[in-house]
Amino acid sequence: MSTSYNPLHDPDDTEVFPAPLDRELRAVREYLDRVATANIHDHQAMVKAAVGLHYRMRSLIAAVDAERGEGQ
Repeated sequence: MSTSYNPLHDPDDTEVFPAPLDRELRAVREYLDRVATANIHDHQAMVKAAVGLHYRMRSLIAAVDAERGEGQ
């Protein structure tokens, strides 16, 4: 049985341009506060929250890596 789907992103094609670490941390915290009240029974709300968190976390990780001097 095969399943057809579209991935969230292609890891080889996705380049992240993070803000400075303190701003990325603030953005993640604000986003977490915003989605904390989403209705867990609303599929669309959960997908939107998950996708938003995915992108916020990718930016945060990129900011941490940049601060450490990694990936340069």
